[in-house]
Amino acid sequence: MDTTDNTLRWAAKYPELGTEPIPVEPCVSPAFFEREKERVFMNTWLKVGRVEEIPNIGDYKVKKIHFAKTSVILIHGKDGKVRGFHNTCSHRGNKVIVEHGEETYGRNKAAVVTCRFHGWVYDGQGKLVQVPEEERFPPCFEKSSGGLTPVHTDVWEGFIFINLAAQPERTLQDYLGGIGQHLSGYPYQEMSQCFSYNTMLDCNWKIALDAFSEAYHVSTIHAGSFPNVFSTGLSDVALFGDHRTTGICLTLNATPTPVAGVANGISGASLVSQRSSSMLPTGVNPGRRDDFSFELSVVFPNILIHISEGIWFTHQFWPVAHNKTMWEGKYYVKPPKTNSERWAIEFAQVLQRNAWLEDTATMEDTHAALESGAKQHMFLQDEEILLRHGYKVLEKYMEQ
Repeated sequence: MDTTDNTLRWAAKYPELGTEPIPVEPCVSPAFFEREKERVFMNTWLKVGRVEEIPNIGDYKVKKIHFAKTSVILIHGKDGKVRGFHNTCSHRGNKVIVEHGEETYGRNKAAVVTCRFHGWVYDGQGKLVQVPEEERFPPCFEKSSGGLTPVHTDVWEGFIFINLAAQPERTLQDYLGGIGQHLSGYPYQEMSQCFSYNTMLDCNWKIALDAFSEAYHVSTIHAGSFPNVFSTGLSDVALFGDHRTTGICLTLNATPTPVAGVANGISGASLVSQRSSSMLPTGVNPGRRDDFSFELSVVFPNILIHISEGIWFTHQFWPVAHNKTMWEGKYYVKPPKTNSERWAIEFAQVLQRNAWLEDTATMEDTHAALESGAKQHMFLQDEEILLRHGYKVLEKYMEQ
């Protein structure tokens, strides 16, 4: 059984990651951020949605991509395929679809989208299919070359990914590699009720991601919401190329609050109760530990995927500037069948939301303090191995 008494167990297992302090510069430097956008975010696969969000032919979603100064239209075409396009009309560059917030949804039964400025119409394959008063354009205008600008788009386990590179170096399947296999086979679609949150944070995206990528903080930051519930020690840490994963475990002798105990007895929507493993892929909690709560997986560069019995959730951190990040948290459970289940789910989600608020409350202070220049390095302990791996992968991309 893994315990924190094995003081440097992960350093011993992964000596290639080293044990030295981590430089602060990647978290505070505007120049580093500009290079990072080009070398990392413009060349990796980024999760932008779920197929359940646009399940029918003609359904579409528009997703803002701040760092690239664009938004992407994801449309479910008549052939059943989901495709992505820059939200830019070929006529005069207007946005084809006006966004409302970070994510905008709509549907057109004909599986077309229409620019509101002059009425140019594009089909689900991005082709320009209708131009009002087309006869007034000069002979050099060819409708066949006026389609939307495509964005490389692919789907894995119902997750929609895009790659903004002109030509991705790797397919999505190759990019995910072992982490894709590790998390495949989980019934994501069965947990169809989603609680979704987002906010803009005044911090670097890595500071935000790091705060969710370790359990060292649970006994302090979550002392109120999850008192003595989770172990600060990780289990089954595994590295898959650019990506990483670990198990988060419960303290089995912890006593829930009276209300939490009632809710846990009605619904499995809370992470603080002991869980089974019937839904888990074989590589997740391989020893079928009794104290396993959920798998914490980091898919480089900016998304965490967590799976557990009857629950899964994600955190995603979109860079906006060197000191600004859009955080998105989504929590998925099975829809309730009774009023008591609905109450228990709502209670569990409020508890989870409060914990996320506790997490995000540290991030802006961390960035502000680091930006002062008082410290040049960060010291990581052994159980923060996922952070160390993340900076090592980032270093590889920045040196390319």
